[in-house]
Amino acid sequence: VQLVESGGGLVQPGGSLRLSCAASGFTFDDYAMSWVRQAPGKGLEWVSAISWNGGSTYYAESMKGRFTISRDNAKNTLYLQMNSLKSEDTAVYYCAKDTRAVVRGGALDAWGQGTLVTVSS
Repeated sequence: VQLVESGGGLVQPGGSLRLSCAASGFTFDDYAMSWVRQAPGKGLEWVSAISWNGGSTYYAESMKGRFTISRDNAKNTLYLQMNSLKSEDTAVYYCAKDTRAVVRGGALDAWGQGTLVTVSS
C-alpha cells in the first residue's frame, strides 16, 4: 500500500488549497478513505472521511462548510478542497486508508507521509 499526498504549501488566511492523495498497491475503490491532520505540537485530529464510492462524506465540525472531500476512483486519487483557511488549519495533512468500504466500524490501517499546509499572512 502506498499513499502519496501533495498540494500543501503556504497560503494566506481566507485562501484555498486542494490536497491530493495518490493511492497504489491496493484496490482503491474497495475502501473508504480519510484525511487526518496534526498541528505543530499537537496530536492527530480527524478531518474528513469518504465512503468507497463517494456516496457518503463526513466532516469534523470545525471543517463543515469549508472543506470538501472527494475521490476519483478511475484515477485512484483522494482529494481535499480547503476553502476559507484559518491560521488554526496549519498542520501536516495525512490521507489514510480504512479497513472497510464504509466509514463506520472500521479503522485506519495505512497512512501517507503527509503534506504541510501553512496558513499565514
